[in-house]
Amino acid sequence: MKIGVIADDFTGATDIAGFLVAGGLATTQMIGVPGADAVVEAEAVVISLKSRSNPAGQAVADSLAALDWLRARGCAQVYQKYCSTFDSTAEGNIGPVADALMAALGTDITVICPALPVNGRSVYLGHLFVGEALLQDSGMRDHPITPMRDSSLIRLMEAQAQGRCGLVAASSVDQGVEAVRARIAALRTEGVRYVVLDAISDAHLDVLGQAVRDMALVTGGSGLGLGIARAVADGAAAQAQDAGAPLPGPGVVISGSCSQMTNRQVAAYRAVAPTREVDVARCLDDADAHGAELARWVLDQPQDGPAPMITATATPDQLRQIQSRHGSAASEAVERTFAAAARALAQGGITRFVVAGGETSGSVTQALEVTGFAIGPQIAPGVPWVRALNRPLSLALKSGNFGAQGFFLDCQPKGVRA
Repeated sequence: MKIGVIADDFTGATDIAGFLVAGGLATTQMIGVPGADAVVEAEAVVISLKSRSNPAGQAVADSLAALDWLRARGCAQVYQKYCSTFDSTAEGNIGPVADALMAALGTDITVICPALPVNGRSVYLGHLFVGEALLQDSGMRDHPITPMRDSSLIRLMEAQAQGRCGLVAASSVDQGVEAVRARIAALRTEGVRYVVLDAISDAHLDVLGQAVRDMALVTGGSGLGLGIARAVADGAAAQAQDAGAPLPGPGVVISGSCSQMTNRQVAAYRAVAPTREVDVARCLDDADAHGAELARWVLDQPQDGPAPMITATATPDQLRQIQSRHGSAASEAVERTFAAAARALAQGGITRFVVAGGETSGSVTQALEVTGFAIGPQIAPGVPWVRALNRPLSLALKSGNFGAQGFFLDCQPKGVRA
């Protein structure tokens, strides 16, 4: 096993798994920490956790359990995967988990690099950009769970992790692999524990992948994972993507993300597909019953066109009204409702699930009792099709801001027209 990835949510896990396959590594994604007797034959294993928004203590415990499983199988490098928008609160969980992994591995330095230029996420002079806007000026500013009000990765890490944070600037990356390694070594002698890596292009990711390929612990988004995969892969792609190609059969779109892009995607898809809104009050009253109602509605819709959609996606104004009226319990109730709907839909014969949102993807995947995935072709950068290892189900798990406006229609079988 060349790389073992510990991912803090399910969409982030499929995101990096798809890029590892594209970079040439045979990759398997597991849901939660596998059992001690699990046998996984792969060059890269991605362990999907729901640790992004958990209490820090639980996130650390889950991540250390994943680390133990990977180390017991001779994993050469551990990769802590978080979102390309560095989703975390002021207290973590990225920093506390990184601290714990460093201590367990006995290493005194690691890197920070959420950049994914193909999706508009870049790091310059230690600041994270979303497109041409600083993170703090993007739609992530008002995220309901992890609002991002600062773009400085150095400040963010020093606030939530132990120790100082330094920078490898783009000017050093432009000078090549040895310049990056020399800068990291210099920072290490100064007592720096965390090194933010600038990256504004795919060429930068390739340089950085080579530079950090031998580090015990690396942290970042899926972009750096691609760079490392290209550095360590043996020749051409080691896994045929048809192992995870989507299965035929009826489908559904389930949207829980409230990101700006998902709002646009939902609006575009609503114009061409049967759509049912989730009733938040019904979720709070009886999530299981409302989930069953939504599933029955989906199963009653024709499947000769775009798959029906159930959605709790809301605009920022709508979201503020929901939170003002119902508080934080609303989000949990909606996720319980989606889980109940997913179970009923699978029992009713749905085989293709397109899911938007990290929390929603985790709820759906766990409700379907999927143990792991074979990774298939990418629908959009960072969003591959995946096929369950233990059930005849195909899923596309989309992080909120990933994909173009027509993403949901792009997920429909060939020949389906709006």
